[in-house]
Amino acid sequence: MQPNKLLSPLVSNNLTLNNRVVMAPMSRRRAVYNIPAASTALYYAQRASAGLIIAENTGVSPNGVGYLHVPGIYNEVQKQAWRNVVDAVHARGGKIFIQLVHAGRIGHPLIFDTEAPLVAPSAVQARGEVRIPGDIHVPLPQPEALTTAGANALIDAHIQAAVNAVEIGFDGVEIHGAHGFLPEQFLNPHTNRRTDEYGGSIESRGRFLLQIMKGVAAAIGKEKTGVRLSPFAHINDLPAFDEETATYKYIIDALQKLDILYIHLSAVVANDKSSIPTEFLQYVRKRFDNLLILAGGHTAASAEALVQQGLVDLIAFGKPFIANPDLVERFQHNKELAIPDPETFYQGGDTGYIDYPALYSNSRSACSAL
Repeated sequence: MQPNKLLSPLVSNNLTLNNRVVMAPMSRRRAVYNIPAASTALYYAQRASAGLIIAENTGVSPNGVGYLHVPGIYNEVQKQAWRNVVDAVHARGGKIFIQLVHAGRIGHPLIFDTEAPLVAPSAVQARGEVRIPGDIHVPLPQPEALTTAGANALIDAHIQAAVNAVEIGFDGVEIHGAHGFLPEQFLNPHTNRRTDEYGGSIESRGRFLLQIMKGVAAAIGKEKTGVRLSPFAHINDLPAFDEETATYKYIIDALQKLDILYIHLSAVVANDKSSIPTEFLQYVRKRFDNLLILAGGHTAASAEALVQQGLVDLIAFGKPFIANPDLVERFQHNKELAIPDPETFYQGGDTGYIDYPALYSNSRSACSAL
């Protein structure tokens, strides 16, 4: 077997990367007024030695941000702030996609910069709390059920956000179809009790996500279009359901027909067990011809093993990238990883954001000029 395949270049018909290490999209919630912070450009540029950066989940509409201080990409001020990020990453030789999200029933009107309501496929309230201005935590409210026209408008919002992203230089986009946000709320019959074209059968419940994917691929190119899915993870109060495996197999096969660039599977690991069974991963590998990314608690060794087996093409790392801006170089030199501070994951300004030291610097990760 080829040694260190994780750190070897990936060359495909539509994407060439310096290595197979992906910086996973992680919400860091530094975007006051939903505008990426000035330090966000430095944050991502510090990590530009990743083969691919997927920038944090970013709202496609004012009522699409699920949490306080999540960025958007639906107005010109936001676009300019993101342009600075893209330019900084490209200046370091990196490649960067952006993850586009509508959080649906996860959120609160008090964090929106609009009078628009919280919306979802159906009026099914999620359990849990959300932080609002004043550092107050309140229960998630009951959402309003989207009309058919409203659902269509949010499909269009995803497409326009993708156009905005490519316009300012992002190398591509990832649609967030995971983690209990709006597209997955459409997939799950617990949160989708609709009787129109977007509810009922597996095909109807999958229509919202697949129309987004089809529209985005047509607007910016299928070679710039990816999607994140989290089958069997049951995040944000989405329960398991009888047709879950069949639903995701249908989605995978439909995405194959659309010929998009990649599928990014996000697993939850509990008691050393992944939420995505090996058999399902093998199914995706067999049925989907393009790039496959896997995220979920991996070490360099476990990532190397999966890439060597050919089960996936790339491995995404989340928390390790927070405290290790030079994660790729630490993998190369087999150095110990720094441990991130959970207290600053979702707040803290520049502290716990851009102040983690790097052991290694090179033309792709050094950022002193920024």
